[in-house]
Amino acid sequence: MHEKELLVYVGTYTEKIRFGTGQIFKGKGEGIHMYKMDPSTGSLRPYGTAKGIKNPSYLAFHPSRRFLYAVNELKSYEGEATGTLSAFNVDPENGQLQFINRVPTHGTDPCHVTVDQTGKCALVANFASGSVAALPIREDGSLSEASAVIQHEGSSLDALRQSGPHAHSVTLDASNRFAYVPDLGLDKLMIYNFDSSRGKLKSHDQPWFETKPGAGPRHFVFHPDNNFAYLINELDSTIVSLDYDRETGTLEEIQTVPALPESFEGESTCADIHIDPSGSYLFGSNRGHDSIVVYRISRESGKLTYVGHEPTQGRTPRNFAVDPTGTFLFAANQDSNTVVHFSIDQQTGRLTPTGQITKAPTPVCLKILE
Repeated sequence: MHEKELLVYVGTYTEKIRFGTGQIFKGKGEGIHMYKMDPSTGSLRPYGTAKGIKNPSYLAFHPSRRFLYAVNELKSYEGEATGTLSAFNVDPENGQLQFINRVPTHGTDPCHVTVDQTGKCALVANFASGSVAALPIREDGSLSEASAVIQHEGSSLDALRQSGPHAHSVTLDASNRFAYVPDLGLDKLMIYNFDSSRGKLKSHDQPWFETKPGAGPRHFVFHPDNNFAYLINELDSTIVSLDYDRETGTLEEIQTVPALPESFEGESTCADIHIDPSGSYLFGSNRGHDSIVVYRISRESGKLTYVGHEPTQGRTPRNFAVDPTGTFLFAANQDSNTVVHFSIDQQTGRLTPTGQITKAPTPVCLKILE
């Protein structure tokens, strides 16, 4: 167990945004909201807000933990059709954020950012325009102009949600050589060779893994053992287990399982996916059913075995986070302005509400500073 308090940073929407569904959503956040977490109880207490940041919806730490990066989920910046990525210093004494700079992401509504293991490059998924950008990071944490921008092309089954490309996230493998970009609009998990020293992306020998038509791939995660990976699909609410070849970076389907109970008949879409630090359990969020689904992972086969569903006690659980010890799960209910706390049963993976609910305005992303 960690002895000292951990810092939790919450990305929010601060102004109106039009989603891919056509819904216009009014953000209530004031910027990046910060909390202190008691590692023994999982309780969160407010610790200030970095204000004046527009729609800092998704966050990522630099591997040094000295810098934080936030996408600004916007449709225009200085007259151009682009969102931006903002860089911040993280004060080593108190964790407070100090703005460094921002640069355009060369695509609209950037919704996800990851920083490579060398700390030399941030990779951003631009959702609305369907592109991925690489943005070099200088020694002082500031961002340079994009070193690579790849525009996706195509469409798929759903006329409303898949009329064009919608890159939704970027995940790097453990070797830092391959970048994986689920594109909801194309029903493809795009695969790129990544050169961290030059900040370059180029198409892989297996250019993509293709999902079922209408699946809508959204987020992607590797198992800690580095031999399996898992893809959550937003539109058809499924999770795909994949065999991963760490030498070549190629993927092959093992199994597809539902994220929703068979009996559910309402509208629901998937959002986030995480694996606990031990590699025993996989969690996925359902927006509409408003739950977290839990699966046990077979370390031998990579297959998933259903454990259960736990209601998130709020509307639209977007992102969620598992603490570094795998003891607690925090679910961000975007539309009810709460973060609800759960304990994770180490023997079964089942979630139990701790009774603690933290107020947070339109929480989109939770990141714990270890």
